Amino acid sequence: MTFELRFQRLINADRVVVFDLFTEQGGQVAFYQQGEAAWIVRSECELRVGGVWSVEFGPSEDEIYRHRHVFNVIDRPRRLLMTTTETRPDGSSFDTETEIRFEEQGWQTLMTVRQIGFLTEVLRDEHTVGLPEAFAQSERFVGGEVPGLHAEHHGTGSDTPN
Repeated sequence: MTFELRFQRLINADRVVVFDLFTEQGGQVAFYQQGEAAWIVRSECELRVGGVWSVEFGPSEDEIYRHRHVFNVIDRPRRLLMTTTETRPDGSSFDTETEIRFEEQGWQTLMTVRQIGFLTEVLRDEHTVGLPEAFAQSERFVGGEVPGLHAEHHGTGSDTPN
């Protein structure tokens, strides 16, 4: 038996804008940034089916998490589907299927992350800690508000955990 995680945020921007900014370097870094000055994020991405988006992040070089996403579906501007391998600082790892949807809600975008395959509820629940900040950072990036990163679009929104 595995466990699923779903998290949503309504963003005040067109879904093409949100999708494009999320899939560019700055948007990917913003999603993993936690708003702490010392927080480390390194991201590299080859945005194509079969391509890899690798992210290293954490509070210090001694505590780095690694996510390796392989793109299975890229349906611009609606959906990304990836196989994700997460490696923790202790070297343990696990795989999930990660889907990110971008749905029109009038002039806004409902961005939904769904991950399937967590081996325990505890592991799934650990991921709910960072997701609100990840979505907030993404939205600030869309609005051009993330220090050191730049986007030329504006927006605000609200969270909805599911």
